[in-house]
Amino acid sequence: MPGSPYTDLDRPPLSAARLARALTAPHGPWHRLDLRVETDSTNADAVRAARAGEPEGLVVVAERQTAGRGRRGRVWQSPARAGIATSVLLRPGVAVAERGWPPAPATGYGWLPLLAGVALVEAVARLAELEAGLKWPNDLLVGDAKCGGILAEAVPGESPAQPPAIVLGIGLNVTLRADELPENPTGLPATSLQLAGAAATDRDPLLRALLRSLAEWYDRWRTAGGDPVTSGLRDAYLASCATVDRRVRVLLPDGGELTGRAVGVDVDGQLLVETADGRRALAAGDVLHLRPL
Repeated sequence: MPGSPYTDLDRPPLSAARLARALTAPHGPWHRLDLRVETDSTNADAVRAARAGEPEGLVVVAERQTAGRGRRGRVWQSPARAGIATSVLLRPGVAVAERGWPPAPATGYGWLPLLAGVALVEAVARLAELEAGLKWPNDLLVGDAKCGGILAEAVPGESPAQPPAIVLGIGLNVTLRADELPENPTGLPATSLQLAGAAATDRDPLLRALLRSLAEWYDRWRTAGGDPVTSGLRDAYLASCATVDRRVRVLLPDGGELTGRAVGVDVDGQLLVETADGRRALAAGDVLHLRPL
């Protein structure tokens, strides 16, 4: 049947009922799951929900995005059911007494996309049985090719006194074929789990593993008051980061650039680069492109 989600047997549709049973309360860590056949952008959907007062724990999943976005407005596209496109709504500045979560300081929110990266690496290692790494701040690498990406967006509160919500968007190429791979403006070639020889490419268990790992790391981070060291997040990120201990070229938004060795990530999630003029701490917003030398 034309247009049926079952016409490509390598890309079966996700089941909203099964995912909701597995991932939402009382049996799962998330508040609500919204699975959409098609949407403009899961991040845009979650941002709209945040502005409407949706509580923390919303998960939006799309089988196809028509206007998926990466960092700095870059396009993230994939054929229907060929990847994972999901966004979660978090409110880290709000205390949750029943879970023992104090409010996390806004200075630590830069760790949230890195936290999502750790969760993505864990899911790919566990289910796809592939060795993956993270290119700071938001790319999943399999070998030297980009297989996924993360986009974090802040949604201001209704008043200056209300902390912002954070939407974390995660995209993962699962069964894209070579002729379907997107062009990557960062200069990295693209790949998919299938092309990289993954042991499994079933999106249902991959998505479950990703969202469970994300919830576990978020719980550790929140319980530690947003401290990346006490929660173990900083060590976990550095263990998976392919950028640290490499020479890099950093292109800046104003047209400038700097080169040096990436030597670490500080307590605010900024990349530390040792240059000829001294050490620089770079936030994600300070960087247009980061490339290895």
